[in-house]
Amino acid sequence: MVGEYNQKYKPPRFYWVGRTLTIWIGGFLGFIIIDALSLGLKFDNWQTALMAAGTVGLLNALFWPILSRILLPFMVFTVGFGALLLNALLLWVAGDILMGFSIEGLALILTPITMAACTALLSAALTIDDDATYYRSVIRKDVKKGEKSKHNKPGVIFLEIDGLAETILKDALKKGNMPTLKSWLDTGSHIITPWETDLSSQTGASQAGILHGNNQDIPAFRWVEKNNNNRIMVSTGLSDAPEIEGRISNGKGLLFCRGASRSNLFSGDAKDVVFTYSQLKDLKRFYSRAWYYVYSNPSNFARILALFLWDVLLDFTSQILHWAKNIQPRIRRGFTYPLVRAGANIFLREVTTAILIGDILEGKIDVGYVTYLGYDEIAHHSGTRDWDSFYALSKLDKQFRRLEQAKKYAPRPYYLVVQSDHGQTNGSTFRQRYGKTLEELVQELMPPETRIYSELSSNEDHFGQAIQGPFQDGKQYLRAKKNSVTYQGKSIFNQAVKEIDESPVVKGRVMEYLKRHKMAPTPSKEDLKSEDAQVIVLASGNLGLIYLTEHEKRLSFEQIKTLYPDLIPGLARHEGVGFIMVQSEENGPMAIGYNGVNYLSDGSLEGEDPLKPFGSTAAQHLIRTNTFQYTPDLLVNSTYYVETGEVAAFEELVGSHGGMGGEQSRPFILHPSKWEIGSEEIIGAESLHKVLKKELERLNILDGL
Repeated sequence: MVGEYNQKYKPPRFYWVGRTLTIWIGGFLGFIIIDALSLGLKFDNWQTALMAAGTVGLLNALFWPILSRILLPFMVFTVGFGALLLNALLLWVAGDILMGFSIEGLALILTPITMAACTALLSAALTIDDDATYYRSVIRKDVKKGEKSKHNKPGVIFLEIDGLAETILKDALKKGNMPTLKSWLDTGSHIITPWETDLSSQTGASQAGILHGNNQDIPAFRWVEKNNNNRIMVSTGLSDAPEIEGRISNGKGLLFCRGASRSNLFSGDAKDVVFTYSQLKDLKRFYSRAWYYVYSNPSNFARILALFLWDVLLDFTSQILHWAKNIQPRIRRGFTYPLVRAGANIFLREVTTAILIGDILEGKIDVGYVTYLGYDEIAHHSGTRDWDSFYALSKLDKQFRRLEQAKKYAPRPYYLVVQSDHGQTNGSTFRQRYGKTLEELVQELMPPETRIYSELSSNEDHFGQAIQGPFQDGKQYLRAKKNSVTYQGKSIFNQAVKEIDESPVVKGRVMEYLKRHKMAPTPSKEDLKSEDAQVIVLASGNLGLIYLTEHEKRLSFEQIKTLYPDLIPGLARHEGVGFIMVQSEENGPMAIGYNGVNYLSDGSLEGEDPLKPFGSTAAQHLIRTNTFQYTPDLLVNSTYYVETGEVAAFEELVGSHGGMGGEQSRPFILHPSKWEIGSEEIIGAESLHKVLKKELERLNILDGL
């Protein structure tokens, strides 16, 4: 496909006539609708409305190119609403110069949105779809500028679909939801290669590995740094993301050589960034000329806003249908969620595509990487195979078609590569299945006065919760139960569940510990902060992290069974827990399940292997994670229900990712068939980084390596 581009590509005959008429009639229909709603727009008759629509189009053609360049920073930093104000100004001018036509008040804002919506619908109905409109609005004089580019080697644009598993991609292709990608596969220009994520199957770890070749010490989406005053690091924290990138970057990331980062978590060492989370605090890097391609069309932001509002309506419709049909699993999404969803699925999608088209037309970047977030956001709440999720994929496929068409105008060839950073696995949540959260389970297994802070769900209005309970008649509370499960061979796990009263020495040690750490009155839920907690419980999909934060260093299995004798056996024998990982002083890392233990250092087993349902590489991933600096005292992975292919997320999400089990660990890369990806299975994001970088070197795209 590299050679399939044409610097002198011309649109079909009569295209511009059809496009102009479509915009004119769409504007006219927008006027009719707003007038009927009595919102401040008035005209004497339909002829006047038709003339007004033509006048507005003429004003846009004459003045928008100049005004949009001058006012571009204003439109960028007002998140596009400056463009609506500029639309309103031109409408007001049209009303001032035309007899029998006037516009004021709310109509100044709603009219351009309605005009854009009508034009988009007309374009689709007449098959003069908005792709062509989109290209012309973005290209303008920049095509000629791009043709002067001296670069003749190919470039690469990586298009990441956040959270899409390989199996679900193939389902979407079979259903006809992604005709553009299917055509690439059918013609043989591209093939699909699956790869396997690390244990932390989430964007933070995956993009760190893909873009920087380093995701060391990123055990989950959130983690605790005990040596840093028990600070909770969050991959998407405005202050945390830049710090994380500083740790993982060596200055030679995937995008360091004339690269561009668009809507990603990390920059890949690109100098040219737009909506890159790790760079958002740097306002100097937030604004760039690339934004011109978003606002070069006077109706583009209005169109985006119309699509945004439509997506909000779609989510409310989805919620009603899920309730009416009693679709399970189902979660409460909340009233504000549709706005969050539309921001990810519409606003970022449309902005990103517009900027990418500009990148292709100018031909100045060698490597681009972009993340499309919509599917991941919707699948979290609707489910990985819900109609709503597949509909989002169909609209995303349209973006790929736009990019494919834009290559016809490009001054150099570009490869388009579609890939995902992880998948998602469906399932009812841990709380839905068992009536309690992971935090509440931990509470039951520890002294009831223990202060526990948790962050378990992206949907909760508050994250921290204090766990409190009464003292027993002035005595410190101490619980221990004998586990009925016995194994042949090694007995270290059995020792963890013996009655603590059997050892006066151990009992005395525990009593001394509890007395030394006697607490003041427990603060309320609202008052408890993470730094005041004795235990912090975090969730990353179906991966749970338990930090015993009174201890600066990670506690060993032996220490935990002494201080908290119920904790390990209580977790391991719970039906919703697939396994827990803990570090033993005597045996190294251990994966403990209900019916057995896997001693990871030498692979020996006691009883049944708890890792068997999670695949042949599960032990490899755990051994690696166990070496991380911020691995929790106890790492908990939910059960994987093989019969249904589901997990029990510790977060309140229908589709989840972060741990092991099912489709969440099986993303894909849809790449040109001529690429030399190799026949060996790609395991881990760092490995994928090496594969991609090697291919970029082979194509002579990366210089100076």
